Amino acid sequence: MGTWTILNAQQNIVKTSNGKIQGFSNKENTVTIFKGIPFAAPPIGDLRWKEPQPTENWKGMLDCTEFSASPIQNKPEPFMCWTKEFIAQPEPLSEDCLYLNVWTSSMSKKKKMPVIVWIYGGGLSSGSANCDIYDGEEMAKKDVVFVSVNYRVGVMGFMAHPELTKESGYNASGNYGFLDQIAALKWVQKNISSFGGDPNNVTIAGQSAGAFSVTALIASPLAKGLFAKAIPQSGGLLSDRLTDDLESAEKKGILFMEKAGVQSILSLRKMSAEDLQTLSNDRALGRFGVTLDNYLLPLNMKEHFSKGLQNQVPILTGWVAGDGELAGIREATADKLKTEVQQQYGADADQFFAIFPVNNDEDALAVKKKVAMLNFAGIPSHLLAKYNSQPTYIYEFIHVPPAKENFPDFGAFHTSEVPYALHTLHKWERNWEQMDKNLENIMASYWVNFAKTGNPNAENLPMWKKYDVDKGFIMELGDEVQLKEGLFKKEFDFLSKAK
Repeated sequence: MGTWTILNAQQNIVKTSNGKIQGFSNKENTVTIFKGIPFAAPPIGDLRWKEPQPTENWKGMLDCTEFSASPIQNKPEPFMCWTKEFIAQPEPLSEDCLYLNVWTSSMSKKKKMPVIVWIYGGGLSSGSANCDIYDGEEMAKKDVVFVSVNYRVGVMGFMAHPELTKESGYNASGNYGFLDQIAALKWVQKNISSFGGDPNNVTIAGQSAGAFSVTALIASPLAKGLFAKAIPQSGGLLSDRLTDDLESAEKKGILFMEKAGVQSILSLRKMSAEDLQTLSNDRALGRFGVTLDNYLLPLNMKEHFSKGLQNQVPILTGWVAGDGELAGIREATADKLKTEVQQQYGADADQFFAIFPVNNDEDALAVKKKVAMLNFAGIPSHLLAKYNSQPTYIYEFIHVPPAKENFPDFGAFHTSEVPYALHTLHKWERNWEQMDKNLENIMASYWVNFAKTGNPNAENLPMWKKYDVDKGFIMELGDEVQLKEGLFKKEFDFLSKAK
């Protein structure tokens, strides 16, 4: 959180709609950085589990040189393939977390640079804008105003309850994290021109739960007009994951209140955030996620998109080859898979095995992981393109980062594409090879070009054709960068039909 103090220096100062802020310059004095800018009132006390409210104006200068606290969550710690660069800083954690960060190469209102608003992943239960790999300095050097935003997660960000629904004024509850993102986008509309950004050229981007968030914003009527382009990476709500209808979501909230041993939302609001977070770890509760509430989100996502009712914008989307590992599949046998497929697909089981051939147990494991990957991120990308009236560009990231000494090889793992796309490999401790740096330059150029024009292409880059559901052009991002025609077409046709 910024420090409320009067500063005398006149450099790196911006006047926002709430008051003046001061940031700092990078070492080369080419980028100005602002951290911990409040975009909404702290969601504490009576504002816990409510739509974000406007932040109060301040007098004097707000020092915005340090990241704010991350949202309340379990203590962030490295696990599996995700080293310290990929997770939130371990402290501080606080309910007072609704702050954003800005990197810019110019604060001239005449510049009108494209804006990328980055939304972090973490399963909607963890994460922060302060992760090392989300640093925006290199993107700012490419004349993009880069913004990263915090939003509430877990029980604080996504719990629904009948009492909350009744008091809301819009007959719904939950989705507070998404409402935070919308509040941040409204702040961007009001203020980003003072940082050299163009409010009419905002790209929302995010990975994993960030991609779920981007899809929610594409779907939501509440986000209409707040962005011009979208980049959902590895995930999306068209996968049917992490979603409940309002009644089901409210039942989780009722169960949570019972576990807490209280009788009202008022009593829950009096409990400490830390105690509530601890209670939320009870596996019997399940995970607090997305509520299809008929307010922020439609009751039926696929019907909504198929009718073209979403915010139609150019989209760049895709996945990582290792996304299927998220399903936690560690073993499989050919016989067992055959039984499962016959139960799930019935008369179409033979067609399944024609597309996904299985000759032994090793094949069975690979097929299960491939289908999990496609259902998690491939099908959502395919359907986004199918129902989008604007151009959609799709990629698959297959590059395996160089090995790290005394560390397992996780291959092309979930989230490994982010430092390449955001040009932050230097924030990730590995022995990078020239191949990695080349891929980073290509991917970051694609992302920046898309943010600028809605088209990732430019001279000296491999041509990336927009996705066509019939021809299925997908850009393969690996040791070589090459466009593949018809990649996964048979798989998408089958799996999307089966759904």
